[in-house]
Amino acid sequence: FILNTYKKMNDISYYRILVIIQLIIALFIGTTLEAQINNKVDFGFEDKIQGWMTENNVPAVGVGLIENGQIKYIKVFGELQKGIKAPDNTIFCIASITKTIVAMLTLKLVDARQWDLDEPLFHYWIDPDVANDTLLKKLTTRHVLSHKTGFPNHRKGNLAFEFEPGTDYQYSGEGFVYLAKALEQKFNKSLEQLSDSLLFKPLGMKDTRYGWDENMDESRFAHAHDSKGNIYSWSSPKIGESGAAGAKGSLSTTIEDYCKFSIDVINGAGLSAKIYNEMISPHAKIKEHYTNGLGWELISDLPGGEYALEHSGSNEGYKTMGIILPKSKRAVIIFTNG
Repeated sequence: FILNTYKKMNDISYYRILVIIQLIIALFIGTTLEAQINNKVDFGFEDKIQGWMTENNVPAVGVGLIENGQIKYIKVFGELQKGIKAPDNTIFCIASITKTIVAMLTLKLVDARQWDLDEPLFHYWIDPDVANDTLLKKLTTRHVLSHKTGFPNHRKGNLAFEFEPGTDYQYSGEGFVYLAKALEQKFNKSLEQLSDSLLFKPLGMKDTRYGWDENMDESRFAHAHDSKGNIYSWSSPKIGESGAAGAKGSLSTTIEDYCKFSIDVINGAGLSAKIYNEMISPHAKIKEHYTNGLGWELISDLPGGEYALEHSGSNEGYKTMGIILPKSKRAVIIFTNG
């Protein structure tokens, strides 16, 4: 049933959903009865992971499983780079999953009535490239979090609106950078400082940063690798962008830290019912049963009335994915450096 639902998706989206379906079936649905009886998760998939890594030339894979709102499993397989074993607290660049962090930070500020989803962002930030465009005054946080800004994913030269904000869906990393700059201007704090005070410190995410800083352990960094399994010559933990520029995809973190974040989301993230429901409501249709909420992609109509909050990340040398099932308080997190 689920497979047929997504058959007409384009290749990229269809592949992503296939991965999600396989993970849900293999890791969750297939072991639900055992988990309910024994409160245990079947870890038989471990025997298959090395084969998958070899087949796809992926040096390291980190896996985190959450059951009943608790971390049940964390393990990193493989190598940071050739000859260097990856520890379970490996630090990965997680690419676009960064946007889920920025989104939850923003929604916490909205819930605290320190920020407004529908206030025009030009009140706090005006990018010089669009300063003379009248569409500027229509752009809001809601548009950014639902990917309806009209901005491209990445600017090529000058930033420009490609359509009126709110009238269409188009995935945009530049929208998140714009939002982050507005937040920094309003609160007179860096994105790092805001995230640290509202997310990282309260949740104990001690290994999470935008970009890199001197307090991070470079010896635990998973270097980027190409499709043949060769390390990129440019691979370095210090290339990630910090501050607002990093809002679209420069977060470095561990499986454990992102699991802590995921549990906070499962538990409602301290948000009021009104704001949480805004987050999980469809704001833009991507495909049938597949929509964009605020900061998350939503998969609806799963078995048992379940729905999923999902986000993936893809930078050169990294592929990542996080899937949260809020109703049953489960999640799977997967980071790779290939």
